[in-house]
Amino acid sequence: MAQTTALEAAGREVAITNPEKVFFPRAGYTKLDLAKYYLAVADGALRGIAGRPIVLKRYVHGAEGEPFYQKRAPEQHPDWVETVELRFPSGRTAREIVVRDAAQLLWIVNLGCIDLNPHPVRADDLDHPDELRVDLDPTPGVAWDDVRRVALVVRDVLDEHGLRSWPKTSGSRGMHVNVRIERRWTFDEVRRAALAVAREVERRQPDKATSKWWKEERHGVFLDYNQNAKDRTVASAWSVRPTPDARVSMPLEWDEVADCDPLRFTLATAPARFAEGGDASEGIDAAAGSLEKLLALSAAHEASGLKDAPWPPHYKKQRGEPPRVQPSKRKKGDRPRFSTSTRSPGEPAENRGLSPVSAAGRRRSTQPLITVSKAEHKADALAGLERWKARHPDAAALLQDDDVLVDSMRGRSSTWTRIRVNLRHVSEAERPAEEPPDPDYDPWRAFRDRGFASRPGSRAPKPKTRSSS
Repeated sequence: MAQTTALEAAGREVAITNPEKVFFPRAGYTKLDLAKYYLAVADGALRGIAGRPIVLKRYVHGAEGEPFYQKRAPEQHPDWVETVELRFPSGRTAREIVVRDAAQLLWIVNLGCIDLNPHPVRADDLDHPDELRVDLDPTPGVAWDDVRRVALVVRDVLDEHGLRSWPKTSGSRGMHVNVRIERRWTFDEVRRAALAVAREVERRQPDKATSKWWKEERHGVFLDYNQNAKDRTVASAWSVRPTPDARVSMPLEWDEVADCDPLRFTLATAPARFAEGGDASEGIDAAAGSLEKLLALSAAHEASGLKDAPWPPHYKKQRGEPPRVQPSKRKKGDRPRFSTSTRSPGEPAENRGLSPVSAAGRRRSTQPLITVSKAEHKADALAGLERWKARHPDAAALLQDDDVLVDSMRGRSSTWTRIRVNLRHVSEAERPAEEPPDPDYDPWRAFRDRGFASRPGSRAPKPKTRSSS
């Protein structure tokens, strides 16, 4: 086949370069297959991204290669591709791509974008989100059935607070629930509303759901309220995810959630579903609701003693935010004796299920996780995992598939890989002690060595994880 193929979309011919390049090696799907997929589901995909600034997450070496994030629009782009300038919490600015039609969508796919990562705002009002996003991120070992059960509780909480919600699979291990809202509230207010949802779901399902930011405190399904902070993006509906089977983030009807199987929705199967049944989230733009009731719930939480929850590490310290340090590493005077986020507003702490704490006030980690490798390239991290297995064959033999956690970590402009193992199936007496990671990559070392910091007067930035849900 020729090195360039043209696809017609929105009245334009869009060039797809290197169309035969294999983007999903294990499934055999090419770059042209990916472009044709997005053309087939364009009406649905555009519903999640149209008119929004979008972060380009580019997989120029395919789904199994290392992606990099590109906020700034390429200097060379067609005059029919729109851009808008955003200002980030760091104070920096960037002019990002805005997609409005299928031709522009194919143009960013040709750049190597597999999944689509839009901001929750429209280009004509960058200060007021029109979408609240509930990200259900299962912790290690959590069953898919628990994710579905928690999603249904999320639906009930939102419905009781006057908001219609729209579920979708994340395309990975979790689910997303999106809510269209009126453009009246700031990012901070939308985040407060999302935190109120997380805490209320946690109160109703204390064994299955958590709003705890620190991983050592989490259990069950984590409701990531910080996905609503400014500058955060989530893969949108109909996005193909960089999984071996090219899984799709699939919009669902609520009556499908109880028995849905995310493995059914892939680049190969999703177009037929779209052609036969359309887009389950088709009505979302006509259902913009009010956050007033959720913000009232947030105020009730605050009145009962529940203050703000931790923010992501690269945000400035917020008023009322608890210490931004792992609970197990806090000074004794800073450690709360109880966790109160699962009690009702006004209910005494002793009346609700509280997170277990030791006599010293430290919470016990619910999962025995250890980090075995951190590498700039995924292949190097996997090689480090194999060396760890060779050193500890007895423990390695007991690991289940979901005990090996391969995390794509976000650096300054590209991703790196961290691998952890969950030793839950290894008896406590036989668990290997945690060792220095092999390899032990630090994506910020070069910047620190050259004297850079995340912002004037700050320390060098710490790495953060982009949601793998």
